[in-house]
Amino acid sequence: MSNIERGSMNVYADLGLDNAEEMLVKAQLATKIGDIIKRRKLTQVQAAELLGITQPKLSGLLRGQFRGISETKMLECLTRLGRDVEIIVKSAPRSRAEGHVTVVFA
Repeated sequence: MSNIERGSMNVYADLGLDNAEEMLVKAQLATKIGDIIKRRKLTQVQAAELLGITQPKLSGLLRGQFRGISETKMLECLTRLGRDVEIIVKSAPRSRAEGHVTVVFA
């Protein structure tokens, strides 16, 4: 019989990575970038030119290799793809000592 544990909803945290929250945010942003590129039926070459990055870098990003791409660059990619980006900073509930980052797509 095997033991099954409920995950934390962050695979990077479940794997014990130090930068788990950052990696989750980047994964969510990369997924959204990929969805928009697919919906617009852009080739990687066309999308890379529009986003101001090389095609190999875009290819890596779309395959989850985004360690060399900053969150700021990913937000810039979203604006270049015609999306507005809002950053809202608010107090964490008293039940938590630290805040956390949540990505919400409208």
